[in-house]
Amino acid sequence: MFEMLTTVPVAKPDLTSFPHPYQAMGDIIHALASRIYPLCRSITGQGVRDTIDVLRDHIDIIRNDVPSGTRLFDWIVPQEWIVRNAYIIDPSGRQIAEFKTSNLHLLNYSIPVRRTMPLAELKAHIYTLPTQPDLIPYKTAYYTDAWGFCMSHNELLALKDGDYEVVIDTAKVPGMLHYGEYRHQGWGDKEVLLYAHICHPSLANDNCSGLALLTCLAEWMKSIRTYYSYRFIFAPGTIGSLAWLSANEHCLPNVAHGLVLSCIGDGGNAHYKRSRRHTAIIDRIAACTRCGEDQHPLAIDDFSPFGYDERQFCSPGFDLPVGLLQRSAFGTFPEYHTSADNLDFIRPEHLGSSFRMVVDMLSALEGNWTPLNNSPKGEPHLSRHGLFPTIGGHKDQSLQTAAYLWVLNFADGNHDLLDIAERSNLSFMQIAAAAADLLDARLISNLGFLDRKI
Repeated sequence: MFEMLTTVPVAKPDLTSFPHPYQAMGDIIHALASRIYPLCRSITGQGVRDTIDVLRDHIDIIRNDVPSGTRLFDWIVPQEWIVRNAYIIDPSGRQIAEFKTSNLHLLNYSIPVRRTMPLAELKAHIYTLPTQPDLIPYKTAYYTDAWGFCMSHNELLALKDGDYEVVIDTAKVPGMLHYGEYRHQGWGDKEVLLYAHICHPSLANDNCSGLALLTCLAEWMKSIRTYYSYRFIFAPGTIGSLAWLSANEHCLPNVAHGLVLSCIGDGGNAHYKRSRRHTAIIDRIAACTRCGEDQHPLAIDDFSPFGYDERQFCSPGFDLPVGLLQRSAFGTFPEYHTSADNLDFIRPEHLGSSFRMVVDMLSALEGNWTPLNNSPKGEPHLSRHGLFPTIGGHKDQSLQTAAYLWVLNFADGNHDLLDIAERSNLSFMQIAAAAADLLDARLISNLGFLDRKI
């Protein structure tokens, strides 16, 4: 945890104790996710503005506006999408697939339509999930002129022949793309980039969870001094990260580490996708991070050029050290991009656990240092220093003792704590806690960062 940062001798951070138990923090994150969940977000439009306004209740987000038609590398900012209402009137006069009931019912970025048509024609514009017949899918048409509705497959099968009135009250007009940005100033200008996409509508895990977690993290960090500066970005997927990259190419050399967060609120074991560099410091830290009460190692996936906005940050022209952190990996859980990705699917205990995981990773960035064994000839008598039981002969060696011995053995001035965690197959936090005890016992010295690795 961030408490470990107090071992850093350069610009020593002044850290407070963690203000909430992780379960309580999970409740706070879930409450914020619940506020933004009903908003109809897209890559442009009022829903993004409204979401940024809610997040502004916690941190001073700067909203950046990019006009429609702006060229962003090979992409062009589309017209702004305005949505007022959408529904279908069946032959009996009943309204179905109502946007106001679920904003997933409307194909995101649909063009306006007001027509009456037979069922056979309407079906060509209806999207369902036959293998999940009770769920509404999430579908988009960002960069084309199309219209459609999404509904459960069972509801589609129940439709009777006859004429249906289609009402889609939307518009595409010259306007703005928006992304939010918040910066926590550290001791230095080297930055950690933390990103969550803001474009999905009522999908709780993907990505109300990421937006809420990063906002609560930024709010908590207000009272903390850090070595790195932290840049929080809340932007529409792909086009939003490209907008930020286009506007900030001049400061990209300062980006030392980065994480994209999505799908962070469910109960799956955590997954981390490496950056394109494969062995960036953040990649190594992820492999030494644990998640949950049972302290499971993260599932580490190699980089691939598909996924979320890490694709843009890791494109060859930028090649930033940015990885993707999730609980269940995108596309692998049945609730993904369906109406089942609701507020019951994300749980406070999982959000609190994910918050701790992110804090642990950032603590490793901040709190890594190089120890030097003060008595390198032989093993210190740990029980004499209160670091080992006075009664020996136990069959099992505790992880704490193992961590002490690993630190002592590799505290030769050439290995930092991250090196030792990797070598020992223990978590960084276990190694850091052991090093803090050994430092207090004056069995090791702190050589600082030496040539600080970025």
